[in-house]
Amino acid sequence: MAIIIKSKEQQHKEDLIRLANFRPIDDDFMRVLLKDDLPLAQEILRIILQKDDLILLSEQPQYDMKRLAGARSLCLDVYATDSNGVKYDIEVQKADNGAAPKRARYHSSAMDIENLKAGQEFEELPVTYTIFITENDVFGGNKEVYPIERINVAMNMPFDDDEHILYVNGAFKGDTEIGRLMQDFMCSNAADMHNERLAEKTRYLKETPKGESEMCKVMEDAMNEAAKTAEMIKAYNVAKNMLKRGKLTFDEIAEDSGLTLEEVTEVAKENNLMPV
Repeated sequence: MAIIIKSKEQQHKEDLIRLANFRPIDDDFMRVLLKDDLPLAQEILRIILQKDDLILLSEQPQYDMKRLAGARSLCLDVYATDSNGVKYDIEVQKADNGAAPKRARYHSSAMDIENLKAGQEFEELPVTYTIFITENDVFGGNKEVYPIERINVAMNMPFDDDEHILYVNGAFKGDTEIGRLMQDFMCSNAADMHNERLAEKTRYLKETPKGESEMCKVMEDAMNEAAKTAEMIKAYNVAKNMLKRGKLTFDEIAEDSGLTLEEVTEVAKENNLMPV
């Protein structure tokens, strides 16, 4: 199979085409939309939560959560804190399976682990909001927002654990503040957006040389990261197949697969292929 090598000019043209089609619901674009833009993140949360007095103190896209040793890693699309110490995780999800209930549970749990240090009382856990903005109506109820809350089933009353999960329906087209914001999230053209702050940032990223350069760098980084991930998956599968054959030592498998000895050992553990 022939390998096609693209020139920098050709790759740049393709990047600009991709950029033109980006919408806020696309996570690569959302990441840059909200980077160092506290007012925009604040406005989005105010609209979704219907809290005009909400004041954000910090927001950070692509926030890598600390985690317990051995636990699955988690990188939040946007992690924010308001003036009352409330913590927010905003996730944009184009695929329905990316917003599965157990994923929302895991995200919410990760914020708890992040925000309770050794020696603190459980009552010191902050109020948390895990917010999934989905391209489709994942529950099929034609609601603009689906709030998920725990309840005491026996007494039919709120559990009041200060953990909140919201699904925002990106497919909702109603003439409400949230409906208009969701229409904006599906727009690739700033001129078609209702929210001026969101439109202004979109115009900057798509229609100015500096913004285009910023986005092209993000796309290049994303491509490089995807290539690294693909190579890692390939090496993992090679190591797993070698382990199944049982003919090579772990050191030999590490040398042939490109993994470290520790990584080969981890592959063996995950697939129950450790030597007896």
